[in-house]
Amino acid sequence: MTFTARQVEIAKKIAIAAWNQPLLSSGLWFHNDIRDNFYYASYLFAAAVGMPEQMPFEAEPAKQTAERVLLEVLQLQDQNTESATYGHWPLNLGQEPRHAKPNVLPVELMGSLMAFFTDRYRAHFSENVAHAFETALVHIYRSGFYRHKNVYGHHDAKYTAAKLIFGQLYGDAELLEDGRTNLQLTLAHVRKHGMSEYGSLPWFWHWVQAFTCAWLLIHDSAIKKELGGMLDYLWSERAAFYLKGTWAGAHCRGQKHDIPLDGNVLHDYVQFGDFVLPAELPRTEYAGLLYYKAPETARQTALHRDEPVEVKKQLAKLSDDGAKSLHSYAYITSDFAAGGMWERYEEFDNEQHRWDITFPIGEVSGVNQAYFFHPAEQNAKDDPRHQSRHTEVLFHKNTIAALYPLPADAVNKIVGVLPNTDWLQEPGFMLGQTNNVYVAVYLMQPYEVDKLADRYVVTSDGGRNGVIIEAIRKQEARQRGISSFEAFAAEARLHAPAWSSDEKLSVRYATLEQNELKLSIGGQGSIVKSVNGLPIDFSEYAL
Repeated sequence: MTFTARQVEIAKKIAIAAWNQPLLSSGLWFHNDIRDNFYYASYLFAAAVGMPEQMPFEAEPAKQTAERVLLEVLQLQDQNTESATYGHWPLNLGQEPRHAKPNVLPVELMGSLMAFFTDRYRAHFSENVAHAFETALVHIYRSGFYRHKNVYGHHDAKYTAAKLIFGQLYGDAELLEDGRTNLQLTLAHVRKHGMSEYGSLPWFWHWVQAFTCAWLLIHDSAIKKELGGMLDYLWSERAAFYLKGTWAGAHCRGQKHDIPLDGNVLHDYVQFGDFVLPAELPRTEYAGLLYYKAPETARQTALHRDEPVEVKKQLAKLSDDGAKSLHSYAYITSDFAAGGMWERYEEFDNEQHRWDITFPIGEVSGVNQAYFFHPAEQNAKDDPRHQSRHTEVLFHKNTIAALYPLPADAVNKIVGVLPNTDWLQEPGFMLGQTNNVYVAVYLMQPYEVDKLADRYVVTSDGGRNGVIIEAIRKQEARQRGISSFEAFAAEARLHAPAWSSDEKLSVRYATLEQNELKLSIGGQGSIVKSVNGLPIDFSEYAL
């Protein structure tokens, strides 16, 4: 299937969902997020005018419905030039959208996408919709929402793309050049320092959409080439941590629909297409309308996981206090990935997702990530994303060790999330399997297990605790004489780790490959991390 066919599949699916969604009394489909109305209406309109013969509804009524919603969205823009929120839209619409307070977020990406949508479909607009879009775009341009200091994050990526798009649209040479300068500086920055927003979803896709939108619209060949350079970098970064629709390793931040289940998959589906499109699509945005082909090297990296590979990357976090280096590790096979971030970093709302074992989309039931953490919040079972700082980790290929030196006043227990497969539970460990992988989970302290509809949730008490997870593909297990789950269980019992919580909190573990892992936390914060007696060497971690 070509990328075009996959885009059509997405567009049809969302257009049908939009057509079947009843309109509220406001004339909108949703009040929780204005952008969802714009995205759904865009797809319904695009389907009605672009592929009416493929849709299970009449084109003209669908087009009229889409235009009605688009008009409602456009009318919610603050068009008062004296307002502090001039040019902005509300985000959450509440019970009365016409009285909802404007927010700075919707225009960041939606503004550029409106310019793209208008450019592509203007010939099909009714007169009043064309006028409404033209008016809204002028107010976006005049608002200057994009005039911020560039600190190389996802907001700035969208500001930079907007400067290029609106600079060209309104013949503003100064704004266009400002956008180009920002683009050049941003590309130089990420090449030198790496992406500080590592694995951050959905914001990584905002980078991709913003710059793809600009690349599709910009006429200047030199700027277009520079945009291509940025997109090549982004897709190469994405491919490095890609496994069949999932993101391996650590995440700077993540939404609930991406942790512990990779749900934001549409851009991956269009680009790579090596997994079945899920029934639920929690983020639609413009994956079915925008496209930039990833470099062939990136596509080959993403799509060919025949041999296991270690991905070691260094990146810099820049702040007023200086630069801090972080080191990201991932071990990726064709059937699972393991890894995370060696260092704890204080991300927004404690959203750093430190480590996990990741399984491909559709190959396990329910959630596809396995990990443990000490919660920074009380509601860890409902929202297992917010992690405290009380963790030390050791990564080596298919094995992850973690220790939790909790303070005396710690309230929350260690929490684990495991995929919804059958787990053999014995004192000190749990064993499970997927179609192609055996998994051993060892815990230092006693544990309890709750089975939910889409996952197992493990809780383990104790102020000094630890976890080890080792995953092994069945093909490698067979090479070691392990031909069944029962044989794996017998071997796992022999490999139980040696825990200690006397003077030091520590663990020693011999992996199935006979690698000796040691992780210990001593007095005054002294930490030892070694593999086969050798300390971890970060010299191989490149930008």
